[in-house]
Amino acid sequence: MATENQISIEIPQEIIDNITTKLQECRNDLAPYLQALTGEDRMGLLKMGDKSLSTVQKVKSYIQTNPEFVPAYMEKEEFLKDEAVVTQLTPIANLAEQLFSDVDDTRLLAGSEALKASLLYYGQIREADNKGVTSAKPIYEDLKQRFSKRRKS
Repeated sequence: MATENQISIEIPQEIIDNITTKLQECRNDLAPYLQALTGEDRMGLLKMGDKSLSTVQKVKSYIQTNPEFVPAYMEKEEFLKDEAVVTQLTPIANLAEQLFSDVDDTRLLAGSEALKASLLYYGQIREADNKGVTSAKPIYEDLKQRFSKRRKS
C-alpha cells in the first residue's frame, strides 16, 4: 500500500549553508541590542499586542504635541527609545515568525512522511524476523528498541 506523499523536495546544501550564514549574520548584527529573558522574567512583564501598540504610538504623538502633560517622574527620552525599538523590531519579528512557521511546517511535514516510511520499513523487518530471515534479525533487534513498550511498575 503506497502512502500519500505531500512533499518531495531536495534543498541543495549550498542553499542551507547560505541561509545559515545569513541568519547568523543577522543574529550577530542584532546581538548587541537584544535582551534575553527567562520564563519568569517574561511572565512578569506587561505584554504589548496590536491594541496596546497603537495606544503607545498615540501616546508618543501626544507627548510630542502636548509635552506639558508628561509626568515629571516619567522618563520621556527612555519612553521614546523603547517605542522606537518596538517600531523597528516589529517588522523583523513578523518576518522571523513567518519564516519560522514556514520552515517548521515544512520540517514537520517531511518528518511525518519520513517517520511513516520508517514505520513501514520497521513493520517489514519485523515480519521478516518473525519468518526467520536471519539477515533481518540484527536490524530488527536494533530498531525494536525504539518501538518496545515499557511496562509501568
